[in-house]
Amino acid sequence: MATFPEFISQNEERDGVRFSWNVWPSSRLEATRMVVPLAALLTPLRERPDLPPIQYEPVLCSRATCRAVLNPLCQVDYRAKLWACNFCYQRNQFPPTYTGISEVNQPAELLPQFSTIEYVVQRGPQMPLIFLYVVDTCMEDEDLQALKESLQMSLSLLPPTALVGLITFGRMVQVHELGCEGISKSYVFRGTKDLSAKQLQEMLGLTKPSAAQGARGQQAPQSPLSNRFLQPVQKIDMNLTDLLGELQRDPWPVTQGKRPLRSLGVAMSIAVGLLECTFPNTGARIMTFIGGPATQGPGMVVGDELKTPIRSWHDIEKDNAKYMKKSTKHYEALASRASANGHIMDIYACALDQTGLLEMKCCPNHTGGYMVMADSFNTSLFKQTFQRVFAKDEQGAFKMAFAATLEIKTSREIKVSGAIGPCVSLNAKGPCVSENEIGTGGTCQWKMCGLDPSTTLALYLEVVNQDEDEEEEGGSYVWLMEKLQGLREGQHSSRPADRQLTSAGTACPPTAWSPFLQVFNNSPDESSYYRHQFVRHDLTQALIMVQPVLYAYSFNGPPEPVLLDSSSILPDRILLMDTFFQILIYHGEMVAQWRKAGYQEMTEYENFRHLLQAPVDDAQELLHTRFPMPRYIDTEHGGSQARFLLSKVNPSQTHNNMYNWGQESGAPILTDDVSLQVFMDHLKKLAVSSAA
Repeated sequence: MATFPEFISQNEERDGVRFSWNVWPSSRLEATRMVVPLAALLTPLRERPDLPPIQYEPVLCSRATCRAVLNPLCQVDYRAKLWACNFCYQRNQFPPTYTGISEVNQPAELLPQFSTIEYVVQRGPQMPLIFLYVVDTCMEDEDLQALKESLQMSLSLLPPTALVGLITFGRMVQVHELGCEGISKSYVFRGTKDLSAKQLQEMLGLTKPSAAQGARGQQAPQSPLSNRFLQPVQKIDMNLTDLLGELQRDPWPVTQGKRPLRSLGVAMSIAVGLLECTFPNTGARIMTFIGGPATQGPGMVVGDELKTPIRSWHDIEKDNAKYMKKSTKHYEALASRASANGHIMDIYACALDQTGLLEMKCCPNHTGGYMVMADSFNTSLFKQTFQRVFAKDEQGAFKMAFAATLEIKTSREIKVSGAIGPCVSLNAKGPCVSENEIGTGGTCQWKMCGLDPSTTLALYLEVVNQDEDEEEEGGSYVWLMEKLQGLREGQHSSRPADRQLTSAGTACPPTAWSPFLQVFNNSPDESSYYRHQFVRHDLTQALIMVQPVLYAYSFNGPPEPVLLDSSSILPDRILLMDTFFQILIYHGEMVAQWRKAGYQEMTEYENFRHLLQAPVDDAQELLHTRFPMPRYIDTEHGGSQARFLLSKVNPSQTHNNMYNWGQESGAPILTDDVSLQVFMDHLKKLAVSSAA
């Protein structure tokens, strides 16, 4: 018989749901005394190979205000062929196809192991997948060539019926017509003026596809007007491959001391408008590739003068970020338009400087798109990450979903406070919607324009069932909700308890503050990137981002997890650190010396060769499975890149602890930060002090 922890783990594996509490409060009063609110992490597309999809329609509750789905927790009268909804207690008649059910002949949705079910429902023909490439041409030739090769590669991974479009931009924006044989034809727009969807429709001569066109199933619509810019891959594969190969750097000259004029905001607006006019409420991806910041027109984040740097956190705090508010408003409007039509917005930003992810973060955050940040399009980090976007499952289908809708139904004792994750509200009011909002609240339905097997939402619930003599005690619960909202926006709460925690952490160790709350040593773009991944991924990956995992390899036995502490850094060890964003292999001082001496090449030291190879093999497995691909670092004692490890470990030994030097107790960290133990001792004093 399974233990309770094993039972919980099995349910999480099957359902893709993890609750903050295994035992729920029975009343509102008990709920207000909880330190952590009642919540659930939901991964809708979690891969479940042991749960086959069901090839028929779900059975719904007949009450119009409920419409809950038949499930294993419903009470069933097999003799009368009735079932009682466990949400509204409505008694429902089974449909005629269920006449043969009995206690020994139950449909799948009544079996306990099918608490999660995937129904495959054919409700009319499916439209083909749509991929619209938006390509920056203001970059070095080497970078542009690498990007063109990746885009050409991606064409071979798309289904033949998928529709593809191409928009390029520099100082001007070009919308390429793909139906032309033998010639390249494009419509050119100025990069300083935004266009509404209606204006774009008139200029390009676009028409929305008719219902008759949408009824052709997997066949791509053939309207010459609406699809000159979005053509099926099987029709224009060779032409588009040649067109991509012929792309050149933006021809407009860039004088010394200036940035190239990059019309990113207008290009993204035209991409949103193009899909808005031709394929509204249809699953589509806008994949934007950026080699630098927008420097002109709507959405610009910095001017073209190189002597004027792009905004920093200091500029933002002092309200000196000249373009930030206006550009953020521009991209928020684009994200709203795209999400309203079910369109996904991906951003691939590859540059050594910032590109404006802070201002553009709402585009992938609201639409469920990908945000990828790298130094160059010519790195394996970008190339392999982009290739994994088109990964397929065992049935040969993409591991991505489009235009999903999430609805939560609760019993009368529970209400929905909101959701945090890649979703937008559908403004569906009802008796189960709480007045206390967390994240995207005020609704029980959300739209998820794009999701994959790792996409995870945090759903917050409120217990409203009252005791007879219940008091109004909502202080700690409300405070924590503000903390959660502050995390969502990347800001701190101003409440006294939080200020005390901040004062305790003024000299706290690196492990105490994660990069999702503090911004020291991170640019605004980097913080936006880290927070995007944190909100998007499941609990296991999120915990690795907060607290990196450290494994030790030695001659003493198999690899073992060790504390993320300076005491774990020993000269005869190899360490493997996984921060989610980085995979680092660190060779201790003695191991590094042996490796330099070439002992691994000698047959008598074969065990040392195996020791060196073990962390490399484990690192490769992580590199091949994670999305986005992490940065790979191989370093050693005294190496310049060892700083990535030293900045993450708890400094239990520093240059101030001189008595530890020379002992086999780890490596001292040259820092004035206090250790985690000192930090925790200070917190304990604050917790029991009269001022707390």
